[in-house]
Amino acid sequence: MSTSTARSTPGSILITNIGELSTQDETRGRTVLQDAAVVFEGERISWIGAAADAPPADEMVDAGGRAGLPGWVDSHTHLVFAGDRGAEFEARMAGESYAAGGIAVTTEATRAATDYDLTRLLLARVAEAAAGGTTYLETKTGYGLNVEEERRHARIASTVANQVTYLGAHLVPAGADAEDYTDLVCTGMLEAVLPYVQWADVFCETGAFTEDQSRRVLQAGRDAGLGLRVHGNQLGHGAGVRLAVEFGAASVDHVNHLTDDDVAALAGTWTQWNDAGPESDGTPGTVATCLPACDLSTRAPLAPARKLLDAGVQVALASNCNPGTSYTSSMNFCVATAVLQMGLTVQEALRAATFGGALALRVHTGQDRDGQRAVGSLAVGHRADLQLLNAPSAAHLAYRPGMPLTGAVWRAGQRLGLPPR
Repeated sequence: MSTSTARSTPGSILITNIGELSTQDETRGRTVLQDAAVVFEGERISWIGAAADAPPADEMVDAGGRAGLPGWVDSHTHLVFAGDRGAEFEARMAGESYAAGGIAVTTEATRAATDYDLTRLLLARVAEAAAGGTTYLETKTGYGLNVEEERRHARIASTVANQVTYLGAHLVPAGADAEDYTDLVCTGMLEAVLPYVQWADVFCETGAFTEDQSRRVLQAGRDAGLGLRVHGNQLGHGAGVRLAVEFGAASVDHVNHLTDDDVAALAGTWTQWNDAGPESDGTPGTVATCLPACDLSTRAPLAPARKLLDAGVQVALASNCNPGTSYTSSMNFCVATAVLQMGLTVQEALRAATFGGALALRVHTGQDRDGQRAVGSLAVGHRADLQLLNAPSAAHLAYRPGMPLTGAVWRAGQRLGLPPR
């Protein structure tokens, strides 16, 4: 079956002989195609179908029977940082418990770094993620914690990341009054970062921000016209999910400790969602973003992704790449963990790491927030983000965990140069 006329398009690229293609596009009636091909025209996908029916193109790439799938959409990272917290990790592995206060160590190092150094570090981390198949990602501020530094970090992030989230409400700086700092987050700091960010976030957790303070941050972000996200229910039961639902946040992230009421509340946000694929009708609800690499690094209980999916909640997987609790951008690792330890099937984990992340960032359709083409699924008209695995099926991500399976990556129709294996 083809989806465009069989003619050669100037500048087009045909990727053919794909043994298994996981599209995450449910409008086709099935999301996995065998013996498939894809045609790119510039930055967009112009054709998908059986390899035998593929139209001619200016350039052809033979996938050699390898598996293809959308580029990963990493919807939760903290990439603007300097310094190292390896000693903290080692101490945690020796039995010390994780607490939110470790952020202060990174704040000091990041404030001391120059613009050049922060930009260089951010570019290197995004390139490292891309080499692992990530073609679209969000990153946050939150290691500045004063007006000038938060503005600086937001500005630098906006030059590299696809989307930027304002997380001035990451931690109350040492010596600051919590109420006064929350006021600053909601006023002058917010105003300073506003030209560079699309989202506002808050770490609603014991040791970070209370329910009342978190509500003030979310209200200020909404009043400023930003989309909303919440760090919630990571260290224990709390108000994070409840606030995310109350404010219609696009996602609540971590979600390790959930009551049945929390799960039901999240499920209730999806009752109007017609899950018919990337062009689904209805307003998306609040995505539950699971961060398994962080859970393992902090020896926390893994987020209940299986329970959330069974309840009708849309789930995303993200790396939470940061220097303290999840120093990895490997979405392959997150997918393998979701399959091996969280009870997801291979296709459920792939969906969560692609379409689920796009849902969480509201870039799952052609009418996304910033006017770019939809990502997270392979469909005609969507952005040409594709990865090929050095494996015949996506199951090998969990079947052969930890192996360097990413073989080729295209982002917006451009093939990326990957480092040698």
